[in-house]
Amino acid sequence: MYITLSSQHQFSTVMKNSEFLGFAAPAASLETAQTWLEAVRQRYPDSSHVCWAYKIGQLYRFSDDGEPSGTAGAPMYRALELSGLDCVVLAVVRYYGGTNLGAGGLARAYGGVAAEVLRIAEKLEVHPRIPIHMAVPFHQVSLLYRLLEDFDVTQQTEEFTSDGLEVKGLLLESQLEALKTQLQNVTRGRGELVMFGE
Repeated sequence: MYITLSSQHQFSTVMKNSEFLGFAAPAASLETAQTWLEAVRQRYPDSSHVCWAYKIGQLYRFSDDGEPSGTAGAPMYRALELSGLDCVVLAVVRYYGGTNLGAGGLARAYGGVAAEVLRIAEKLEVHPRIPIHMAVPFHQVSLLYRLLEDFDVTQQTEEFTSDGLEVKGLLLESQLEALKTQLQNVTRGRGELVMFGE
């Protein structure tokens, strides 16, 4: 289980005549994050900088986009880490207003805008699912049906073969070990979880 954003959110502020537009969106994959960032860049082609950060599981990156090193992307990423969110991409668009903020001021501005857009965004709890494929002989079909009543399997399909019943579906990842154990117990080792994970 992890917590991400339900949809894109934004927040804007002005600091010493510079306008900062903060955006945050869910991103379940690197491709989604990159596509979203490119769309933000294209939407604000006249901006001074489009700094960004993302975290997708163990994958993370950030960019200062021309701001002094360490003053934009890193503070944004720190805000993302502190939020406890995952699978999120951030962008902060800056329109320079003619007054230099200094390294500390820039870090506070970018980190602060990122933290605020994440704070106000609506959250979503995600429970990852994994594909499963089970097979039991004919005389244990009813046992499998009863067993599956205790588990959260979606997109379930069933197919009878010459050997018995095969069931495929998406299982909550957190239930995998329990299903493996119980399938072996109720079928006395005859049931098979022949494919799981990705």
